[in-house]
Amino acid sequence: MDFHLDPDLQEVAELAAKIFADRCDPAHIRRIEREHGGFDADLWRVLAESGLLGLTLEEQHGGAGLGTPALLALLEQQGRRVAPVPLWPVITCGAEPIADHGTAEQRSRWLPGILDGSLLVTGHVETAADGSLPVVGTPDGDGWTLSGRLDLVIAAPVSAAVVVPFATPEGTRVAILPTDRLQVEPVATTDKHAAGAIDLTGVRAGPADLLAGSGCTGEEIVDRIRTRARIALAALAVGVGSEAVAITAAYTSQRIQFGRPLSTNQAVALRAADAHLDTERIRLTAYQAAWHLARGEEDAARAASLVAKWWTATGGLRAVHATQHLHGGIGADLDYPIHRYFLWGRQLAFTLGSAGAVETELGDLLGDLPPIGAPA
Repeated sequence: MDFHLDPDLQEVAELAAKIFADRCDPAHIRRIEREHGGFDADLWRVLAESGLLGLTLEEQHGGAGLGTPALLALLEQQGRRVAPVPLWPVITCGAEPIADHGTAEQRSRWLPGILDGSLLVTGHVETAADGSLPVVGTPDGDGWTLSGRLDLVIAAPVSAAVVVPFATPEGTRVAILPTDRLQVEPVATTDKHAAGAIDLTGVRAGPADLLAGSGCTGEEIVDRIRTRARIALAALAVGVGSEAVAITAAYTSQRIQFGRPLSTNQAVALRAADAHLDTERIRLTAYQAAWHLARGEEDAARAASLVAKWWTATGGLRAVHATQHLHGGIGADLDYPIHRYFLWGRQLAFTLGSAGAVETELGDLLGDLPPIGAPA
């Protein structure tokens, strides 16, 4: 495996880095959080105009065809600037499922608006503690009447539709539900993104709402979405951790205590080094998962995405705790920049599975693997 970006992906990273750096200074982010509900509409427009919203989609759907590795390059730069835009849910839970599994009518209805930035489509693939889906469908003529509640859907208040899996007696189904048919209640999140709760009781999902254009089962669609979303979360964690370490290195090198920089204390240097290594572990496992996806190895990508998510939930959390702690008391100041990286790191750690939940999924996968040394 080559863990370096090829020239096309390097250009993506450089373009994204410039856009986020120009538009995401701490004062601006605070204003977006306080006055605009955690969603920077102007930044979203610029990302669309730059073609960055369609990086992973095939050219036949209006995208650039660069696949998941391009998403990693983009999201790492977003994480470095903690930019308040819902890239990961719109791309991995909205645009990609519609492009891969939607009907021709669904693609023509939703994809152009997603790519030009005029509308957002988000999604929700979290499960309950027992692994069940929180939404259930009851047969209703040629469709389904839904019941259940989604407590946290990123970008729901600013989205035109939500991709929602639901359980039925015949297996899992996945629907695209326009938000004008839903009751969306804004909720606060750890990382201060725009998010909402949705009560789906009594909502009807008809045949035209169902993702059914690929021949995949609902379970397969949900697994594919979750794999890509976990890789995306890991990519964000790489950016968050890398920049938090860089900020902390600069701070501890300038902060003088007892006549010398804090960074010259061995305990400080070693803790910062551990945070760097934790971030690199997330990077390598995320790239491994993306590499498997690029080769069409869905099962291997799923397993690797779980490993990347585990490192996000463990090493990523350690990294942001360490970098905040090394700032001393100022690290707990809600308006001081390093605190925002701490908040993002915590949100990423628990989204789509805590460390314990991911370990359980990995354990379930191990039962299906051949013993080490067994013939292929």
